[in-house]
Formats: sequence, structure tokens, C-alpha cells
Amino acid sequence: MRVIGGEFRSRRLQSMPGTEVRPTPDRLRETLFNILSPAIKGSVFVDAYAGTGAVGIEALSRGARRVVFIEQNREAVDLIRSNLEALKIEARARVIHGSAALYLGKTNADIVFMDPPYPKEHEYRAAFEATSANPPEIAIVQHSVRFALPEEQGPFRRTRMVKQGDNALSFFRRSL
Repeated sequence: MRVIGGEFRSRRLQSMPGTEVRPTPDRLRETLFNILSPAIKGSVFVDAYAGTGAVGIEALSRGARRVVFIEQNREAVDLIRSNLEALKIEARARVIHGSAALYLGKTNADIVFMDPPYPKEHEYRAAFEATSANPPEIAIVQHSVRFALPEEQGPFRRTRMVKQGDNALSFFRRSL
């Protein structure tokens, strides 16, 4: 796994063996950040259900001012910290070990990326409910192409959906 573009382009990131964490594929991350490019510079970005932290690190590499990583799995939290340390960008990041549904509503952000484990469909609803308490301008959800998210979620309305293989990215804008 590597950083796709920006300041840390081509730098390798550590990953976790096994299936506990499902990293966002390189091609899908590239698509995500090509779409977000006008909004990413100077933003506060949240990588919820962060796994290896690859999406949040990509955001930092492409000009996000600050990234908040939220991850429940202790090994993944340690891995995120290790990846941030290797790139010497710990000062631009905050790593929260805990439930995304608990912390999303307490985090001020411009952009929130949510990638709950695909089998845990209830997590999508919980994440949106939490995010609705303090809604960012943009919310992006990575999900299975077989899982249909509603067009509207609280204060958000879907503006775009991109599918690649078994993965989909749904882009939502705050409609308040």
C-alpha cells in the first residue's frame, strides 16, 4: 500500500495482515481524491473507521490542514500512529481510539470520510446520526455496491456515486 499523490507520493505505508482491516484500494483512493481535489487544501478531514489510516494520510499528503483518525481496533490505531511517525506528520493529526459513532458528532470538520465494515450495515446509520449532530460540508461513505444507501441522510443529500469493482463511494453534501 502506498500514498497515491501529493507531498508523500509513492511513500509506502504499513498494512495489517489478515482480514480484520480492509484498506481502501489504491485506485479507489485516487478516484476519491481526484473528485475532492478542489475542497481538500486547507481542510479539516476526518477518517472514520480509519483502519490503516491510508485515506487520512492521503488527505494530508494532498494538502489537508489537519486529519482526525477514528478507529476502534487497537492494533489499527497503533499502525496509524506508526505510519504518521514514519512520515513525520504526527503534529498534523489526531488519532482517536474509540467508536466512530461516539466521536463523529464531537468533531469539527470540513470533510468526513466513513468506511464502516461492510457487514455491519447498522454502523452506516449510526455514523450518519452522529455526523448529523455537527455536520461537515461534505460526507463521503465507502460501501459495498450491493448496499444501497438512501439519497438523503439527516442534513445530507447524495450528489454523486462512483462504483469500482465491489466498492462504491457515495458523496453527500450538507443541505442545511
